[in-house]
Amino acid sequence: MTQDAARPALLFPPELLLRAQGRGLGMKAAIFDVDGVLTDGRLYIGEHGEAFKAFHALDGHGLKLLAQGGIEPVIVTGRDSAAVRRRVADLGLARAYFGVADKLAVADQLCLELGIDWDELAVIGDDWPDLPLLARAGFACAPANAHAEARARAHHVTTARGGEGAAREFCDLLLMAAGRYAALLQGHLTTLDGR
Repeated sequence: MTQDAARPALLFPPELLLRAQGRGLGMKAAIFDVDGVLTDGRLYIGEHGEAFKAFHALDGHGLKLLAQGGIEPVIVTGRDSAAVRRRVADLGLARAYFGVADKLAVADQLCLELGIDWDELAVIGDDWPDLPLLARAGFACAPANAHAEARARAHHVTTARGGEGAAREFCDLLLMAAGRYAALLQGHLTTLDGR
């Protein structure tokens, strides 16, 4: 493999990477909303009340990479559904909070449990329930199709829409800012048998 083949193709502006590093502490955890971030925000409800949601594989792999890179992905969602619980389980995420009415209280408790400050917490959200988190986070992000108030409070608005790779863009940005993206990429370019 050539040197160029191992070089990341993805680039972010240096000032954005600096912002995503926090105050030199680095991000230790990242909170993800579900509806409008990990999904496109549309709610499909069957005749028996069952909820159907579509998740993007790019986003799921991004969450796994984030965990591999030492930044804990955390789901905090206002809704509770079997579909979301299944996706969280499939991804092997250790922390998820469902049916949350007060996201700020959950985030404050999370910081206490992890022993981190808000400066070490990144957040991606798309609507008013996420505003208290976006306003306090060391790095705040919103998908391209987020509500105007969420976009206005974000340090970065993704080029991708919610449910269409916005969460992956957020993950890639955090990993690149932490200096872990290239090593993870290199690991994926190498086969398991070492060739």
